[in-house]
Amino acid sequence: MKGLIKKDLYNLSSYKMTLLIALIFCSCFVLMDNINFGPVIFSVMLGMIALSTFNYDETSKSEKYILSLPVTKKEIVLSKYVLGVFSSVLGAFLGMAITIVLVEIYNMVNTSSAISYSIESLLSTTIGSIFGVSFIQAIQIPSIYKWGAERGRIQMFIIIVIIAVVGVLLGSLLKGVDVSTLTKIFNQYGLILIIIATILMYVISYKISLKIYKNKEY
Repeated sequence: MKGLIKKDLYNLSSYKMTLLIALIFCSCFVLMDNINFGPVIFSVMLGMIALSTFNYDETSKSEKYILSLPVTKKEIVLSKYVLGVFSSVLGAFLGMAITIVLVEIYNMVNTSSAISYSIESLLSTTIGSIFGVSFIQAIQIPSIYKWGAERGRIQMFIIIVIIAVVGVLLGSLLKGVDVSTLTKIFNQYGLILIIIATILMYVISYKISLKIYKNKEY
């Protein structure tokens, strides 16, 4: 499985310009005093870049060759999830670290208009970014295995739109309802709930992807 991950990382080495663009965007948001966008930008970019490895495999038609190697289908699918999780987590915390460095540099240069920030707030945004990207990956990876890289993205977009519409409708239905109890529970156990939800999403998504992949013929 290490070889599969190394192969994907090698394919992703061409995305240096994308990371540079992410750094520029992050710098712009810091200058506009919107520092919480840093973890979001890097987490989303690295998380989505990781999924582009499916395009490389599909374009090069490497699946038959990979399956001829001493690796199982379980390892092939798992390697994609390991790369996806690693990329989103790395991106979120890298964005957080870069944001802090940029703010500190800005404050050293402009002492008269220093930007204040909260590590706790940045950490919450970082965790939230990981959850958001994991949600997208958990939907998109099985979709790609089922319909292919191009059609999988379309199917994922449709699913996310449906979920968004359902969310808006639920929000309208809950308008005026006292949710203070739920708010207190989330404030107290929010981090644990997000971590558990993220793990569950990946586990369920992985099982679905593995079942789809095992039933495919190459």
